[in-house]
Amino acid sequence: MAAGEQQRTPQISSSSTNSSGRPVTPFWKEKYERDARRYWDIFYKRHEDKFFKDRHYLDKEWGKYFVAQDGGNLVVLEVGCGAGNTIFPLLSTYPDIFVHACDFSSRAVDLVKKHKDFRPDRVNAFACDITSEQLTEGVEPSSVDIVTMIFMLSAVAPDKMPLVLQNIRNILKHGGRVLFRDYAFGDLAQERLMSKGQQISENFYVRGDGTRAYYFSNEYLVDLFLKCGFALEEICVHNKKVENRSLDLVMNRNWIQATFTLNPAGSLSPNNQHDHHTCKGMEDELAVETSQKSDSEEIDLSVDFSYMFGISRYLDEAQILKIEAKGYDFKIKVLAKEYQHTCKLTGLMLWESAQFMCSLLAENPSIVAGRRVLEIGCGSAGICSMVAASFAQFVVATDGDEESLDLLRQNTSSNLEAEFLDRIWIRKLLWGNEDDMKAVKELSGNGAGFDCIIGTDVTYNPDAILPLFKTARELISDKGNGDSEAVLILCYIQRRVDEDSILSAAKSQGFRLVDKWINGVNKSNGIISSWFCGNDVCSAFRNVTFSILYFQV
Repeated sequence: MAAGEQQRTPQISSSSTNSSGRPVTPFWKEKYERDARRYWDIFYKRHEDKFFKDRHYLDKEWGKYFVAQDGGNLVVLEVGCGAGNTIFPLLSTYPDIFVHACDFSSRAVDLVKKHKDFRPDRVNAFACDITSEQLTEGVEPSSVDIVTMIFMLSAVAPDKMPLVLQNIRNILKHGGRVLFRDYAFGDLAQERLMSKGQQISENFYVRGDGTRAYYFSNEYLVDLFLKCGFALEEICVHNKKVENRSLDLVMNRNWIQATFTLNPAGSLSPNNQHDHHTCKGMEDELAVETSQKSDSEEIDLSVDFSYMFGISRYLDEAQILKIEAKGYDFKIKVLAKEYQHTCKLTGLMLWESAQFMCSLLAENPSIVAGRRVLEIGCGSAGICSMVAASFAQFVVATDGDEESLDLLRQNTSSNLEAEFLDRIWIRKLLWGNEDDMKAVKELSGNGAGFDCIIGTDVTYNPDAILPLFKTARELISDKGNGDSEAVLILCYIQRRVDEDSILSAAKSQGFRLVDKWINGVNKSNGIISSWFCGNDVCSAFRNVTFSILYFQV
């Protein structure tokens, strides 16, 4: 080290899982299960055979099991074969084995069959959902010597894992082995998924592409196999510290490796399992760059750095939506529909309420004419702000996510003429953040506040309702604009938060409900219903139940 040069100490990113994220809703939980095969098909459509590296470590870790004791040929079943990253290295090393290879995704099986080393006389590749379809339809009962499960069982819902193991029992020989490697509890990816609110159930999460991952503890895994008639030979939890120099982070990556046997001949220990070796706590170190996979074949974890640390891979797959409103024809870049199912960044999507409110503003410019307008939670589309910019004194479009704001800047610059583009300011606003609120309020002119605040589909998160109204109260004008009082307009589709909860939070912050509209049902003085006179906005959205709430201080 040169004189005066300081040694850099990378930041440690922990893998503690003490915090608990909000689970996904029952609707999404059921959808992820129902559409699991489709998500994996999309995964292999996008990545083909380029995501996982070939797994040559099976020879190193389990080579002794692939040598037939009686000189015969071994039969292997690879469950969750993917694109063949396990089976083809095995076939290369052990030319006398025969491999059955099955996967949930028919697209993955097609990739196996297209592999340059695929031979039908050595590989039987077939699609199978082993939680519901019997392996014996493609494999002879009690004919397999070894089953490999490499980062496969974690993709199965915990309540269906016993079905998988029972299915495997049917084709495994007496004394046959299961070679297992998968994600371990405490892995950094688990913490990242938890913090993003992508928890399905205990230790079970959904990734940003809709595929799922369970993080195993020793106790859970052993208990699961024992209850299904297997015995434990060995188990080891690996912990590897991965240094990412570009991000200046050291990350704890954990995986679990085990060997189980079916009805072994050996005696069991008093606690009903074989004595086993555990290496929990054993640590290795590895340094990698941001865009590189590890050169070590032991780092075989499907969650890469860009996903864990928020570097979006999905905007490469963005789509352009054409949005029409009276006098406007926008072309908006948003997250492609196939990736919208779990994306943490809701601002990268275009929601129906924004389209509905955009149409109303285009038909009724008086809502914002001459006013200082603030849009909260506008996301990346910004179509309401862009319409308002044609009539308002100025517009401040805000969102709490930087990536959404970056895309918003692209959308506004590509859709607005310079005259109107100059009327829009784009700023970050995390609800309840004092610094953000102060910076935004200063834009209103001498800190006077805004005459009109608009929010579309910003009421779906129960934890965000009170911060939403606190922020709106801080930023709304107490005096209004001339004869008009300042207003807060919320347009939404009811999801996880009911109207009473919204009104209660609004009242606690000094807002009073002046008018409300629910798809034509009006219970006040008709301010909102007047917006629909002489136009057919409702007919374009007849199948969606919108609510509009009109508040004043």
